[in-house]
Amino acid sequence: MKILGVSAYYHDSAAALIEDGEIIAAAQEERFTRKKQDASFPENAIKYCLQYSGLELKDLDAIVFYDKPLLKMERLLETYYAFSPNGLRSFLTAIPVWLKEKMFLKRTLKKGLSQIGEYDSSKVKFLFPEHHLSHAASAFYPSPYQDAAIMTLDGVGEWATASIGYGKGKEIEILKELKFPHSIGLLYSAFTYFLGFKVNSGEYKLMGLAPYGRSNSEEVKHYKKTITSELIEIYEDGSIWLNQKYFSYATGLRMVYDDKWETLFGFPKRPAESNLEQHHCDLAIAIQEVTEEIVILMAKEAQKLTKSKNLVLAGGVALNCVVNGKLQNAEIFENVYIQPAAGDAGGALGAALAAHHLFFEQERLIDTSKLDAMKGSYLGPEYSGLDIELMAKKFKAKYHFSENFDDISKQVAKLISEGNIIGWFQGKMEFGPRALGGRSILADPRNPEMQKKLNLKIKYREGFRPFAPSVLADDVEEYFECKSTSPYMLLVHGVKESRRNQVPENYDELPLMEKLYFLRSDLPSITHIDYSARIQTVHKETNPRYHQLITDFKAETGVGVVVNTSFNVRGEPIVCTPLDAYKCLMRTEMDYLVIGNHLFSKAEQPEWLEKDNWQEEFTLD
Repeated sequence: MKILGVSAYYHDSAAALIEDGEIIAAAQEERFTRKKQDASFPENAIKYCLQYSGLELKDLDAIVFYDKPLLKMERLLETYYAFSPNGLRSFLTAIPVWLKEKMFLKRTLKKGLSQIGEYDSSKVKFLFPEHHLSHAASAFYPSPYQDAAIMTLDGVGEWATASIGYGKGKEIEILKELKFPHSIGLLYSAFTYFLGFKVNSGEYKLMGLAPYGRSNSEEVKHYKKTITSELIEIYEDGSIWLNQKYFSYATGLRMVYDDKWETLFGFPKRPAESNLEQHHCDLAIAIQEVTEEIVILMAKEAQKLTKSKNLVLAGGVALNCVVNGKLQNAEIFENVYIQPAAGDAGGALGAALAAHHLFFEQERLIDTSKLDAMKGSYLGPEYSGLDIELMAKKFKAKYHFSENFDDISKQVAKLISEGNIIGWFQGKMEFGPRALGGRSILADPRNPEMQKKLNLKIKYREGFRPFAPSVLADDVEEYFECKSTSPYMLLVHGVKESRRNQVPENYDELPLMEKLYFLRSDLPSITHIDYSARIQTVHKETNPRYHQLITDFKAETGVGVVVNTSFNVRGEPIVCTPLDAYKCLMRTEMDYLVIGNHLFSKAEQPEWLEKDNWQEEFTLD
């Protein structure tokens, strides 16, 4: 049973291929086209999945799209009708596109597939599960649980914006749904927009900004009261009602009515790239805490409905790792599992899995010897030594090659301990938004200057943004208040009390940047302003090379933790090929690049003759 899953045409297009229920390959289109969150037909991702699996389109049993376009069309038409005459401009913009491209999606898909190869239309089935079923399947089927409560939360699918379900064996039942226009994802995106970040990509910035807010201050209490009295009603089961008087996303071209929000909160929408002030931080933590309250109420309802000891999560809101950490600490469930590609890209994988287990009624097998069925989320392309050498030849790049990876690992561990920043490119590319040691930039967490240097000279992004630690799985409790594994960097927990430094008495009154550069622990470059960290536990079973590097760094320094950030500059997708990696080395102030067993020193490279400007090539997110 060979099934291809596809997500496309909204944002973050992707393809995934499964064979007899095993996840074989998955990748996002953006990694190949170098256009962040590329929404186009995922031609390159499909070609990769087929090539890696050794299959052709004609070998497939089914091609599965991750939602139902006709239901989505129905929602659009009914929404415009309900809000008329508002939204005429948006209607005239959206509907022609739908009529031309999206309403007849099967025809559009077939046209895209015809550019890839031939297939037997009488044999291959085209299937269209609902959006939130695709999310639910992406979380439940790869999880290590025989049964689980399922929560999906995002902006909107067809009608549903969130769901509670129950999975057991190969079956999934959706028990409750929250319907558009009431949406926790759209609520969070509305604040993302108002605080000057880009919707559908800047939500993680809002999450990172929130800890700079003063949680117990009168200002934050006022903002939270305003949110819960004017913008939303929150019910005991975690469902919400949004006051559409303040929101324009249903029919408009923007998220909110700017003037009404300015009246509500006492300041205007923040212009993109402008200075952040304390009221921005305070509003960020207010909506973060409201979001946490909603999700925890929803989880309690899921537990009440299912009585399961396990919970699985997917949908864009499931990428809010602060919420995930709070949910885990609430101990509503014994076990919590989050799909690493929780957003729309993961819908491609979920669609394929839903078809396999629900449409074709194939049984589900769980390998209890493994963390889950995601293979560490290392599901993308990998490159050979010949690929690396051909890239080096093209640029006349100098490198040092070692037959023995042990030698490379020990050398790189020493370089990191000496304050160097390393581009680390090993094995298969990660599926999902997180770099997990396949395509990562690495540094020393003990270095007090590293957070600032990485933001301003490597990533070229806002200075307030935090960095994540990768820690040996067996050592996680030595450094963090975390009693579980976190292989996909989707949980935030506190740095251990014994490693923290005492803040000064006037800390809350300090300007944002003075707070930022206060040394909060003995691992200052991965300790966020509230003493938290977004943790990745590294496991020998899924990434032996990365595990060995951190083990060697521990032997060198006594610390089994490194700084891990995604291998890209701001606005660029994570690097995919050796060429992408070398370009990033030469465009930034990175010190070294390691691809496989090849070590490139920036100081030894020939002059970079390409006068391209990454800030013009990549749109800032």
